[in-house]
Amino acid sequence: MIRLEEAAVRRFHELSDKVLRSGFLSEGELTKQFEAQWQEFAGLPAVAVSSGGFALWALLEAAGVRGHEVIVPTNTFMATPLAVEKAGGKVVFADCNRQDLCLSLKDIEAVMTPATKAVVLVHIGGHLAFESEAIARFCKDKGLALIEDCAHAHGATLHGKAGGSFGLGGAYSFYATKTLTIGEGGMVVSNSNEVIEFVRSFRNYGKFAYKVAGFHGRMSEITAALGVAQLEQLPKILDWKRRLAAKYDEIFANRVSLPEGMVSGYYKYIVFEETLKEKTGAVYSDLCHSLRGVAGNFPESEWIAKHHSCPPIWYGYDGIDLNPEALRQRLLS
Repeated sequence: MIRLEEAAVRRFHELSDKVLRSGFLSEGELTKQFEAQWQEFAGLPAVAVSSGGFALWALLEAAGVRGHEVIVPTNTFMATPLAVEKAGGKVVFADCNRQDLCLSLKDIEAVMTPATKAVVLVHIGGHLAFESEAIARFCKDKGLALIEDCAHAHGATLHGKAGGSFGLGGAYSFYATKTLTIGEGGMVVSNSNEVIEFVRSFRNYGKFAYKVAGFHGRMSEITAALGVAQLEQLPKILDWKRRLAAKYDEIFANRVSLPEGMVSGYYKYIVFEETLKEKTGAVYSDLCHSLRGVAGNFPESEWIAKHHSCPPIWYGYDGIDLNPEALRQRLLS
């Protein structure tokens, strides 16, 4: 469930009126404004696109994975492996760490071959992968492109660095369920000017030189207007989620526990082996290798799929005003 702040609704009406009077419903000033404000928020150059899936596809095309293997966690949404296939790569599934639900370095090493070109590191649940720095070093040493799926990672940082900072770039999603939602839409971030310019061309059919075999992935000006309005509210939303998460920390011992230097945006709050009276959807219960009919041994992912659950942490859940003991009685059987 998503609750839009009244201030965001008013701001959207103001900005959408500006769009309608400008004569530019696409490729106008609001998209540039949203990109600039996301760049300031995440600390990385940004390009707005039509979806998080398109953002992943664009980064994989920039990495040149066609005809090569790409390592992907099985514990992710199907957009991740489908984007690899769209870019012409061969998906190789790998297991994850139980502690953070994210791709494991040891499992990257286990499935890597001479044909491996890239790794997609999926940040799950609102925090960044605990091994992000180690995986980034490994990929750099091995000459692999590291692409970050940041669909859950709005506001997350590790030692002050946001998702998308550790490798070639990151793909954010603004789908209807996300912490910052605009219904649809996505954002590519990267420290590489070359990647940023590639994505700008790729999202627009390769215009105007057509050296990039792109397609349609633009964000409309109306969507960007909602993005600007929502982004102005994001610090308040993140603060709310973090305050509720701090209360949950007093209740749940068997949970994802963040390491030093990690800040989560709490897209989800993840607990293990708990029976909850109130909960939201699990992160991933259906693993991608099973959905694709691929054989393999993924014990950590399979354990997580069966043993995790998520108490409500969507913005507006009224549990925020309850003390930990009242929350305990409300949530636990």
